Order: sequence, then C-alpha cells, then structure tokens
Amino acid sequence: MPGPSRPTRWWRRATGWAVLAAAATLLTSGCALAPPSAQDQASAGSSGSAASRTIDVVAAESVWGSLAQQLGGDRVRVRSIIANPDADPHDYEPTVADATAMARARLVIDNGIGYDSWAGKLADADPVDGRTVLTVGDVVGVADGGNPHRWYSPTDVRTVIDRITAAYQALDPPAAPTFAARHETVLRTDLAEYFDLVAQLRASYEGTPVGASESIVSPLAEALGLRVLTPASFLSAVSEGSDPTAADKAAVDAQLAGRRIKVYLYNSQNATPDVQRQVDAARAAGIPVVTVTETLTPPGASFQQWQVTQLKALAAALARGTGA
Repeated sequence: MPGPSRPTRWWRRATGWAVLAAAATLLTSGCALAPPSAQDQASAGSSGSAASRTIDVVAAESVWGSLAQQLGGDRVRVRSIIANPDADPHDYEPTVADATAMARARLVIDNGIGYDSWAGKLADADPVDGRTVLTVGDVVGVADGGNPHRWYSPTDVRTVIDRITAAYQALDPPAAPTFAARHETVLRTDLAEYFDLVAQLRASYEGTPVGASESIVSPLAEALGLRVLTPASFLSAVSEGSDPTAADKAAVDAQLAGRRIKVYLYNSQNATPDVQRQVDAARAAGIPVVTVTETLTPPGASFQQWQVTQLKALAAALARGTGA
C-alpha cells in the first residue's frame, strides 16, 4: 500500500509550531531586536566595523546556507537547520532552537516546493518587521508539485545566488558594493570548477542513458543532457515516500539486467529496500553506481566542494560505463 507523501507528513505536524514559536519568543524577548550598545555604536563609528550590522540568516537547508555564508562573508551570521547527511531532510521536525534562530533572522531562505513547509510556517508564526523570506521555488518559478531539488540545477543555483546578494544589499545598503564583490568572487572563482565540470560533462556525455533511484537526479541530468531511462513515476514515488508500482519496478529491473543504462545514480539518504536492491543489481551487472545526497557531505563541506566531488565521481563513472 502506498505510504503518505512527504508533504502530507509535514502537514500533520503543524499543530506544534505555535508552541515552538511561543517558546522562541520567550527566549528572544528583549534581545532579538535590541539596539546596538553604546560600545558597539562607537566601534562602528570609529573603525567602520560591520559587526553591529551583522545580518542574521536562517537557511532551512545547509545547501543554501553554504552559499549564503560565502556571499555574505563576515557581514552575515548563517544558521543552517538541516545539515545532517545521515538524515532524510523530508522527515525533519523543527526544534525550539530552530524557532529561536528563526525569531532572530532578518533573512530566511527556505526551499519551498513542498520540501520544507515547516520553515515557512515557523517564520509566519513569529514575524519580524523588515524580515526578508526568500523561497527558492518562488525565485526559480517552480510551484508545489514540481521537483524541489533545485540545488542540482546549475541555472537555478545561479539565480538563487543573485537573489541572495540582492537581499543582502537591500538589508544593508551601505555594504552593497561589498556584497557585489563577494557575488563576483563566488561566481567567478569559488564556483568556477563546479560550473566548468557541468559544461565539460554535458559536452562529453550528452544523450548518455542513465538510471536513477529518485527524482533528486532529474535537474542535474537535465543540465548535463543525460537521458534518464527510469520511469518518471518510479522516481516520483521513491522521492515522495510511496511504493513504486510493480510495473515500474519490473521496468527498472529489465534496464539493469539488460545493461541499457551506463550509470545508476542513487540518493543514499533515501535508500529504500527497492533502491538498495537495484543498487546491488547494478553492481552485479557491472554498471557503475554513483551516490548523491540531499545535504552537504561531509558535514562542513562547502556547496562547491560537495558538488565538485559528486560531479567528479559521476565523470569517472560515465567514463567507465561508456568506455569513453
């Protein structure tokens, strides 16, 4: 029997958020919006320090939090809520500490598209004047029901980077030139290898047939021009936490047995029994297997370190699988 979709599971947890918000309000009362001290003001006036204007940022996912920190530098303080690579982000339940951080945030970055509905509800439960909420799905034009894994779309990553920088400039206008410089450094230097690998893989392997465990792979495959043979209904079912149909399972099994795919990609944070069986079958058939994750891996890695590592692994697997 198909299990409940992930967005539905989130909706059932909504009743506890008012309690979290109330607790956060008590913890932050009198300090969240406190004006800078006389010492802070003097320091800022004499040295030009940005410390008193530090922008508190909460990112629902470490994927976006890493980029937010790099784009803001020492003018921002970023807390990423979902950062554990061993956990399934869809099953996350926010804590009082998360609500407390949200109550202080001047910029909130959530993914949207049904992926982290708890984040928007936490922000709405404890509104702050002047706070900016940047929802990735809205920014890139993907509505609920679409593929939420936008960090695997290089085009969308670039769009989000632009919007984060614009948000920082609006929140701290005197620092706008500094944020513009950081923006260029992140794009032209820090993420240069990432964007170069995307271009190289597309040039070398466009049209190559691959298989996947779930829809997390779809935005990346589209960017690289890879042809995903796995039925879309199978990808969606695994991603949403429901049981794929027998027909879809049989189709994937046939693709693996017949070596009709050159590489199999799977999300290690959502390795269901069906997926694990397919991973084993791919390896038994001599099909290279590549692991992807939904959060930065290892913990503490930057967005580009994580993505470059995965792209290099995919490049090596495609080279083995195609013999090219």
